[in-house]
Amino acid sequence: MTFTYEALPMRVVFGAGSIGQLPREAARLGLRRLLVLSTPGQRALAGRAAGLLGDTCAALFGEARMHVPVEVADAARAAARDADADGCLAIGGGSAVGLGKAVARDTGLPVISVPTTYAGSEMTPVWGLTERGRKRTGRDRAVLPRSVIYDPELTLRLPVEVSVTSGFNAIAHAVEALYAPDASPIVSLMAEEGVRSLAAALPAVAADPQAVGARTDALRGAWLCGACLGVTTMSLHHKLCHILGGAFDLPHAATHTVLLPYVAAFNLPVAPAADGVLRRALATDDVPGHLARTATGLGAPRSLAELGLGEGDLDEIVALAQEQPCANPRPVTEEALRALLADALTGSLAP
Repeated sequence: MTFTYEALPMRVVFGAGSIGQLPREAARLGLRRLLVLSTPGQRALAGRAAGLLGDTCAALFGEARMHVPVEVADAARAAARDADADGCLAIGGGSAVGLGKAVARDTGLPVISVPTTYAGSEMTPVWGLTERGRKRTGRDRAVLPRSVIYDPELTLRLPVEVSVTSGFNAIAHAVEALYAPDASPIVSLMAEEGVRSLAAALPAVAADPQAVGARTDALRGAWLCGACLGVTTMSLHHKLCHILGGAFDLPHAATHTVLLPYVAAFNLPVAPAADGVLRRALATDDVPGHLARTATGLGAPRSLAELGLGEGDLDEIVALAQEQPCANPRPVTEEALRALLADALTGSLAP
């Protein structure tokens, strides 16, 4: 067996109450003027972080938005410049983390990330920006957070539906990493444990959102799944999600959740090793069906139509996907892609 695995430089502070270590992490990085980034809905949490930082907080920017519109990224960079910031704290879900990456990409400012959902993007050097209905993505180690604080207590108020969809977003990272052209046995180990952790934790979170143990397991799974995506090439699933988010402004995590079973059904028949890992992690002989049934059973949307997509949109999606080829284990023909999207549009796999 031969393979190449290049680990990313990651520092993780993990555990209930670990938000209290934020000042120490800032000091360790030599940061004295942090711009705190959040969405409007997380301004109270951002204020709590600012209070912990004291004089180390230079300013707050609470306008992060899904898919990182370029105008929001421009405004955040201006806020960093006006505050004479020497770093950023991104606190919240993928929107805040993505905005921190956008600032880091163009300014070189180091980022501390405090995720409050299970998307796992804080573990990747992948950035994304949306402009005029098109989402551009890329990889740059400069955007990888210098320190990540995982505090499960910060996720206790995360609504069950968001918990479920962000968890499936993370599972999607692991699924694609398993059949990526640069997959490795190390990635497979992380992916299997990440999927297993989330698959066990999400039903427990849905049953009792205040269960710190389940929240802890979900965060650990998100960390592992995100780390898988961080070192492998994205394939068809992520490409379609970026198209649907950029061109149609579909909700990011919910789109991942709905689409994942259909891309898995398309790719896993030609990726038996990946299929075997997922069968073990999910304790099932039908990975795509299990993913669809579990997600909808936990209250997630069952179809792209529920998210606002219409049959008339398929032509544009197919055209955009064909413009930008990706590394995928199975050739993506126009006919196959249209059939996949038609099934996801109606939710044919969900009960």
